[in-house]
Amino acid sequence: MPSVKDVPADLLIGELARYIKENVPQVKPPVWAPFVKTGANKERPPDTPDWWYIRAASIIRKLYLYGPVGVGSLRTAYGYRAKIGDKTRPERTRKAGGAVIRKILQQLEQAGFVAKTKKGRVLTPEGRSLVDRIVAKIAKELVKTRPELAKYLAPPKE
Repeated sequence: MPSVKDVPADLLIGELARYIKENVPQVKPPVWAPFVKTGANKERPPDTPDWWYIRAASIIRKLYLYGPVGVGSLRTAYGYRAKIGDKTRPERTRKAGGAVIRKILQQLEQAGFVAKTKKGRVLTPEGRSLVDRIVAKIAKELVKTRPELAKYLAPPKE
């Protein structure tokens, strides 16, 4: 059985975002989502119309790989390098905004994919099975389109 690390992250996040948008009514952008920036030094909101679902899918993937995870560590993970001042001053890292991450985690909790623990947020068994199903689907498609990957994605023989 292929794991999350066996398939490309962009394919997994795209497919998971599509699934969330079509099948999970609890996860939807709030009214302020078209106007919000994702960080303090960002000048504009994201250009992609489905960015909320893409970020939710990315958060699910990070919870699968690194959970339990808190909002603070997710802010660091989605942070960026900010230019401060003129050309001579070095860039420094900035954390991403926390409201977007927090709201997505709350929506995923309502949907039943994420649970809150004392150490942070973790994926529920329902969330893990969703990711595993999508990974298996992507792996099957990858083997069809790129047969050279079959040896990496095939289940181990005993």
